[in-house]
Amino acid sequence: MARHSFIQMSKLPNVKGRISYITSHARQENLYATYRTADNAFWNNLARESRQEFQRSGAEGKCIEARELIIALPEVYTQYEPQQVLEDFTDEFRRRYGVECVSALHHNKRKTNYHIHLIFSERKLLPEPDVKIATRSVFFDETGKRVRTKKEITGEDGQIRKGCTIIKKGEVYESHLFTVKDDRFKREPFLREVKEDYTNLINLHIENPEQHLKVFDKNSVYLPTKKIGKNNPKAEEIAADNATRQEWNRTADMALVSGIEEAKILEIKQTEIHDKVSQSIKSEGWLPNLFRRIVNKAKDILQNLIREYGIPPKPTLDIDMTEFCTMRNLMIRVQDEARGIRNLQDNILPKLKTQLAETTGIFKGKERKALTEQIQQTEQEIDRRLDKLPDILREDGYPDVQAFMATYREAEAVVEQYNRDLAEWERQVKQKSRPPRPPEKESVRNRLRQLQEQGRQQKPRKKSFDRGSR
Repeated sequence: MARHSFIQMSKLPNVKGRISYITSHARQENLYATYRTADNAFWNNLARESRQEFQRSGAEGKCIEARELIIALPEVYTQYEPQQVLEDFTDEFRRRYGVECVSALHHNKRKTNYHIHLIFSERKLLPEPDVKIATRSVFFDETGKRVRTKKEITGEDGQIRKGCTIIKKGEVYESHLFTVKDDRFKREPFLREVKEDYTNLINLHIENPEQHLKVFDKNSVYLPTKKIGKNNPKAEEIAADNATRQEWNRTADMALVSGIEEAKILEIKQTEIHDKVSQSIKSEGWLPNLFRRIVNKAKDILQNLIREYGIPPKPTLDIDMTEFCTMRNLMIRVQDEARGIRNLQDNILPKLKTQLAETTGIFKGKERKALTEQIQQTEQEIDRRLDKLPDILREDGYPDVQAFMATYREAEAVVEQYNRDLAEWERQVKQKSRPPRPPEKESVRNRLRQLQEQGRQQKPRKKSFDRGSR
């Protein structure tokens, strides 16, 4: 599978504190660059007005003053000038959404995670401050909420209650420097758009297409793995989850290559994983061991389906069409590799385990040790070949097995339709009727080329960053 990009968004209840934290050399061990599109006065005013608005609304919870994106960069980006990288990524966001930003470029403590923190405002400055003058006395209770009459803020002793305020006629009772929050930043399409845009931007500056990142598609046959942050107390648990997810993903690749329909794999993923995990969370809460058992059971169901289904015979083609022959040869390669893996999984490994179980007695220690080593080597070989399976396709520009299989099935349908049209033309010729012109191979070639390009990753474009050492 292709490596996925990591772009995460969070809400900030204390924007000034967060800005201070990410831009402080004293608090960040590996801080390479900082960048601001607005000064401290902007963020101070933004925080104050956000809190005032929140107080007036009477809403519960925390006041959200701004939002933050964390954008993980591949390590190849360390060869570029840090300030230029940071400014390009920040200016791209400001250009697209028109809001002010503060950003910083970091490494984590072990220098294994090169990343950008990008804080952005959900509000814009108004061209002119919006100042409201009281045309009559205005009353506010202890919470800052406006009330209609003085009586509502008066205590039993006839005095104004502590914390309540009165704005007299002619005085300013409300002022705004900013627009209201832009609701699009709260919606899922925004984050999806940001992930797509920044993944494309990251890939522009990676020369090797095989190292390009892709945005994880939650509707694909695969399960996403989780990022393990520094000092995460659940690091071992997440690593175990990731291993289980990867096992499912490898099995999904084998199922696709074996000819099992994508819809069937998605059905198993939905009913055997998503639905059962949702049910278990509702009834028992999040239990990591139960999650792994559910995924492993779904993987076993898919493996059994692979065994029942079998790999179809090698595809044949009645016409010599270079574009389809290229895809056909790729299909043959991955199917041959899948057969080799299946042989190890279904024949060689079970036989070795049976031999080990039957090798008993106090004088058979060396034989048992040799068989145990053979089993371990076979299991490692299976893992290595499963990981290598998508690489066969990536060499030709396809991001993963699912993308290739979708392209291949479309191409196969185009060629089959051509063969049907050609057979019909030949039938009419034999009947000596007046047939139309035979179908043209050139139009089919053009369609196949188009499908290939759609299925492959985009080619890298020229880099704009200046290279340089820190």
